[in-house]
Amino acid sequence: MRSVETLSDEECTLPFAVGLDLNTAFLAAAARLVVGLSAPDHFHAPKFNPKIPGSWLADLSHIELDPRLPSPFTPDGTRPTGPAWYQTHTLAYAQELGHDVHPIEAYLRRETGAYLDPWHDRLKNAYVDALADMGVTKDLDDRAFLAAMEQHKQRDPAVAAVLSAIKATVKGGVGKLRERPQGKSYKEGETWPALQRPTWRPDIRAAVISKARVNMHRKLNNMVKMTGLFPLAVLSDCVVCPSPGESPLDFLPYAASGKPQPGGFRLGPTPGLAKLEGVQSMLWAVDLMEKGLNPARHIKGGDAVLDEGE
Repeated sequence: MRSVETLSDEECTLPFAVGLDLNTAFLAAAARLVVGLSAPDHFHAPKFNPKIPGSWLADLSHIELDPRLPSPFTPDGTRPTGPAWYQTHTLAYAQELGHDVHPIEAYLRRETGAYLDPWHDRLKNAYVDALADMGVTKDLDDRAFLAAMEQHKQRDPAVAAVLSAIKATVKGGVGKLRERPQGKSYKEGETWPALQRPTWRPDIRAAVISKARVNMHRKLNNMVKMTGLFPLAVLSDCVVCPSPGESPLDFLPYAASGKPQPGGFRLGPTPGLAKLEGVQSMLWAVDLMEKGLNPARHIKGGDAVLDEGE
């Protein structure tokens, strides 16, 4: 969430705050994601290689980024304060932004592969098919897509329940990769059953989250370049933008032909594309920001984190 002090007079005069939600952002990040398949090897002062999956200890605290955007290097969007462990995609993005990366040490995996591809493909197809059954198809233009999304849950409650189950499977599947101890009887320092499973892979979870965070920041950066608009707030896969109107169509970038500009947020029913999350007044958003509350968490009404069960 941005500091209120960074808001310009021009931004404050825009009447609306419009929230966009990226469809199953973690599922989109899992597409063609190369992860380690073998045990990790430990390296001291390795040269960074963006093609090798693993965990790298590096110091990114010196990198200066626009304070109106969240840092892509930390979970909460604040600037790093010193050396920390980063997944490959995060350091690769630091390089993409033009910064040198000098890892102190790393745990890297020599054998690699797109381990999550079958999982991704089945869930992506299920997600797209479920939305299509509810009248939200890939051939709709943006205006028709927004209209269809307004009514899709009422169209077929049974399919709506299936869609919710698909989204929960995505979120739960990523979470299971780093399942924590369960039950009140657990004592700190003890092992727990999930550690014995071959699917306990917190490194793969970190890779998915890292790629999703990088994807979001890249889109935010591109939106600034194309529209000059900075987000008011970001929360995982939701972004709240200042807007002259109540619709995403009022601020998303389009070419003269009417087609969405590549690189920014695009509306649509497939994983990684965006849908409308909610609309509030700019005064509402600024009021929350002044209270230290994140508008992206509340733009839909209620509490997005609690509502989604995270």
